[in-house]
Amino acid sequence: MEVTVNRVLDAKGLACPMPIVKTKKEMSTLEPGQVMELQATDKGSTADIRAWAQNTGHQYLGTIEEGNVLKHYLRKASAEEEKTETKHPDVISLDALLKKIQGNEKITVLDVREPAEYTFGHIPSSINIPLGELEHRFEELKTSENLHIICRSGNRSDLAAQKLTEKGFKNIKNVVPGMKDWTGPIDKSH
Repeated sequence: MEVTVNRVLDAKGLACPMPIVKTKKEMSTLEPGQVMELQATDKGSTADIRAWAQNTGHQYLGTIEEGNVLKHYLRKASAEEEKTETKHPDVISLDALLKKIQGNEKITVLDVREPAEYTFGHIPSSINIPLGELEHRFEELKTSENLHIICRSGNRSDLAAQKLTEKGFKNIKNVVPGMKDWTGPIDKSH
């Protein structure tokens, strides 16, 4: 497949949220209609980039995998196509989540990180549905559940919270900043 690329962005070796942070910055330097190739090694970047593009109006063209490098292709939106990036309004801090867990409140913690990230440490009794699979696994969750969504940094969980809200889920909280700063109990079993 031959893709005409106007800019190549190297995000290899970077973990969430850095590929998105770099993409946002670089995208602002492109003209509408131009194409960027984002090179990343973070397996979660495919779902992240696709969701970010959908949220901003930029066009996600696809991903090609070459060895351990993922080459994501994005087309910059025109002013008419571009959307203001939104954030899920209901957020909760890590400390507040820990208090709810310690107080045995009836909540469901949904971890939207990739399986490998989840395996190396997650909140006990949390459910793992990676952001990239969420669209096809909504039925595993109840719309009435009190869902607290977490990822590594708060970006993927924000996108997941927005998706779930669009699907009719009511009690959604985005946990910020995410597992990278979690000090509560950790489960490393599968």
